[in-house]
Amino acid sequence: MSAARRRQARPAASVLIPTLNEAEALPGLLSDLAAQQGLRFEVIVADGGSSDATVAIAQRHGATVIAAPRGRAAQFNAAIAAARAPWLICLHADSRLTAPDQLAQGLARLRAEPGIVAGHWVLRFARAQTGHDLLFRQLQAKSASNRAGTVNGDQGLVIHRDTLAALGGFDASLPFFEDQRLAAKVFAQGRFLLLPGVIETAARRFEVEGHRPRLLLMALIVGAEAAGLEAWLASLPALYRAQSQATALSITPFLRDLSTHLRQLPKARQRQVRCAVGALLTANAWQLALLMDTLSQRKSQQWLRRFDRRLAGLATRAPWPMLAGSLMMAGIHAAARLSKRA
Repeated sequence: MSAARRRQARPAASVLIPTLNEAEALPGLLSDLAAQQGLRFEVIVADGGSSDATVAIAQRHGATVIAAPRGRAAQFNAAIAAARAPWLICLHADSRLTAPDQLAQGLARLRAEPGIVAGHWVLRFARAQTGHDLLFRQLQAKSASNRAGTVNGDQGLVIHRDTLAALGGFDASLPFFEDQRLAAKVFAQGRFLLLPGVIETAARRFEVEGHRPRLLLMALIVGAEAAGLEAWLASLPALYRAQSQATALSITPFLRDLSTHLRQLPKARQRQVRCAVGALLTANAWQLALLMDTLSQRKSQQWLRRFDRRLAGLATRAPWPMLAGSLMMAGIHAAARLSKRA
C-alpha cells in the first residue's frame, strides 16, 4: 500500500521516529517500512532541527514530518500528539527491520496477550568493525532476557496510546533515559512481551566513541540515575552527545566530576547514594551468570537458571547491597585520584 493510501484511511498503527541529522541512517529504515506487509500504518518523523537532508529524505519516502523540540523524549511526545492511530510503534532512526511482516506480527501478538503493557524485539547490532564479539553477544543476550533494566529504545517499542498516556508519556526531564524510565513504569504496571523477530541497530556509537569508554560511561549514567543524581546528569550535556556530534570518548573527565560531586554531598545523602547503587548492583548480579552462559555459548543458559534458583534472593539481602555500593563509590574516587596523577 502506498504512503498516500495509508494517509487516507485511519491507520492501525503510527510508526514514530525522532531524528537529528540522520540522513545517512534514515533511508534504510524508511525502505524497510515501505516493504512491510499486513498492517496499515502511518510514519511520522519528528525532527529536532536537522541541518542535513533528513527532512527531505523523510518527505521523499512519504513520511509525515513535524518539527519538534530537540531531545528524543520531546520528539517522541510531539510525534504522539500528531499520531492518528491507537497503536504506537517507536523506533530509532538507525533501526532496521529484519522481516517483511515484522510489524504486523508484533502487533498481532501484543493484541493477543492479556495483561501485557508493551512489546519490544530482541536486539542485534549491525557492526562496521570487527572485534568485541563478547560485548555484543552479551548485550544481545540481555535484550533477549526481557528483564527489568534491560529494555531500551534500540529494541523498539510497541504500545497502545492509552497505555502510554496512563504511564505519563516519555519523560523529557533529561536529554536521555526516556526509554529506561518508561520501561521501568511498564515493568511496574505489568510486563513486556518479547515480540517475534529481531530488530537491528547500528553499533556506530560504540565504534565512534570507543567500546570500553562507552560501556563504562553507560554504567556511570545508569548508576547515577538510580541514585537520584539527576542534577549532576543534567549539568553535563556531553554525557550523551547527538550521534552526529559523537567523537572518541574519554571517561576520565566524567569520573573526576562525579567524584567531586559525591564528596560535596552531605554524609546522609552519600549513604543514600551508596545504598541505591548497591541495590542496583545486587539486583543485576544475574548478569554475571548470563555472562558465563555467553562465554560458554550454550543456549540452555544453565548458569542463569542456577543463579535464579539458588542465589537471586541471597544477592539482594544485607549486607551485600551496602557492601557493593561502598566498593563502587571507593572505586570511583580511586579512579579519579589515579587519573589526576597520570
